[in-house]
Amino acid sequence: MAKPQKFQGQSALRSQDLLAFYRRVSQSLLTVVDVETTGSLPYRGARVIEVSVLQASLADGILHQETHLINPGVRVPAMITRITGITQTMVSQGVFPEEVWPDCLDRLETGVLTAHNLEFDYRFLQAEYRQLDYTFKRPAPEQLCTVLLSRLLLADLPSRSLPNLVQHFGFEVGTSHRAGADTRACWLLAELLLKQIQSEDESSLLQRFGRQWIRLQEAAVMLALPTKTAQQLLTDAQIESRFSKRKNRPLYRRGDVERIAQERSGEQLSILV
Repeated sequence: MAKPQKFQGQSALRSQDLLAFYRRVSQSLLTVVDVETTGSLPYRGARVIEVSVLQASLADGILHQETHLINPGVRVPAMITRITGITQTMVSQGVFPEEVWPDCLDRLETGVLTAHNLEFDYRFLQAEYRQLDYTFKRPAPEQLCTVLLSRLLLADLPSRSLPNLVQHFGFEVGTSHRAGADTRACWLLAELLLKQIQSEDESSLLQRFGRQWIRLQEAAVMLALPTKTAQQLLTDAQIESRFSKRKNRPLYRRGDVERIAQERSGEQLSILV
């Protein structure tokens, strides 16, 4: 099976566009999903063994939630059992994929598809539906990743992993790394942050957005420059930067990058006049 294209989030959009996007989303029905799997790579055979789908809106709260243990007929690695608590016996007693996924489809294709690290859940949903000869696809404007949203509004927290955010905000959802609990946690996080999007004035939100750390690739898109050229420009401008913890890649404040992009745009316009 071919390796899927990497999910592209909204981080490379300008702050004004992001604000418009999130304000629209805050008025929408959210379909929150979480999957527990036998591994991290569906194109190498990892399968979903638990799924939870929750639908909610800021206006009405939680409208529906369903959670299913799934038996895809594969072995559950010991490491997955240690992380999730899901055993081979539990999975063996689960529902078969061909029964679960058709029943979930209408909900998964309704509202704004939402998850914490949506890239992970989305590619597993696509892989599971591909097993049933169905192409599952949601348009980018109907996707919400709460990791990206938390990076935007909670830029200076030491961690934005879901278990750490549950602890930070005191969400009472049950044990992490189970689909039902993680889906509720994702909803509570989305509810909290989208209410801030709705209630705070534009200038305050844009100032908060400006503190987000963005990757060099996203900065290059904003600057309309090749990656190496963008990095040199940002280095010469002596703006604040740091390196990511996991991959040691350069990160820059959104506000600094947007300011330089605006300055470059002004320079280009003056040349044309």
